[in-house]
Amino acid sequence: MSKVILDYDKCDGADCAECADVCPMEVLVLKGDKIEIVDPEECSYCEVCMDVCPNECIQIEDDF
Repeated sequence: MSKVILDYDKCDGADCAECADVCPMEVLVLKGDKIEIVDPEECSYCEVCMDVCPNECIQIEDDF
């Protein structure tokens, strides 16, 4: 199972939302002004969200 960690102190939320736009599994979604982590067990570990985040506030850890 994956663990998606988002550092909200660094996250620009709705002003950026790049991670939510590119997440193919819809684990990261924009709700209001904030990015929320939904169904982290669905994460495919593609790390695209980490690549597009300008503030480097997303980490993905797996328990394999």
